[in-house]
Amino acid sequence: MNDHLRNAMLAARITPTDVAAALTVDPKTVHRWLQGRIPYPRHRWAIADLLQVHEADLWPQVAQQHLALAGDVRAVYPHRWTVPKSVWHALFQGATEEIDILTYSGLFLPEDGQILDILTARARAGVTIRILLGDPDSAQVARRGTDEGIGPEVMAARIKNALTLYRRLHDPNVEIRLHRTVLYNSIFRADNELLVNLHAYATPAAEAPVMHLHHKKEQGTAAVYLTSFVRIWATAVPHDNEN
Repeated sequence: MNDHLRNAMLAARITPTDVAAALTVDPKTVHRWLQGRIPYPRHRWAIADLLQVHEADLWPQVAQQHLALAGDVRAVYPHRWTVPKSVWHALFQGATEEIDILTYSGLFLPEDGQILDILTARARAGVTIRILLGDPDSAQVARRGTDEGIGPEVMAARIKNALTLYRRLHDPNVEIRLHRTVLYNSIFRADNELLVNLHAYATPAAEAPVMHLHHKKEQGTAAVYLTSFVRIWATAVPHDNEN
């Protein structure tokens, strides 16, 4: 019997029939999961998103798949698309001091209205938000578009779309800058928690792995990526959010 799943469904007021409809599976399959059978990963992630909890809260036994490789590595996801939405939402929602975002476009973030709402609320609560996007007119962005096989124009357009969507974050605590840097990874940081999306040649960022890091010491793994963000921020150009 999976009491974790049952209790989470009760708390969310979601029935087995609701889960079956959302995941397009037979209700009998959901009942088997409640009885203790472990779903396939894609179903676990979908259920976690539906219930707005972490996968490990529903199936603690599968947390072994994300065992720390080092003291500050909390989890490793094989692809960015396998990171549950609930993890992204919890990351930013938990920030009390600062949020940092470093990517080329990271369009999946501003396209998520709930994330924009969370960022807006965090900024109004006094959280400092720094967003670094690629300069759409830079050679580095054009090269990344070519490397991913989508072309320079598409990559530049994605950045411009992201900038348009981020206009909602009109707050003194939010600053957006444009960088001309060759990125080896994208960084998403909320206080001491980081999601680092590794980049690989000819591989879209959504297909590349993501590490969940916890910053607890100045010489740790997370500190390397925080230093990278600070250096890029220092050389980036402020973006006029009204344009």
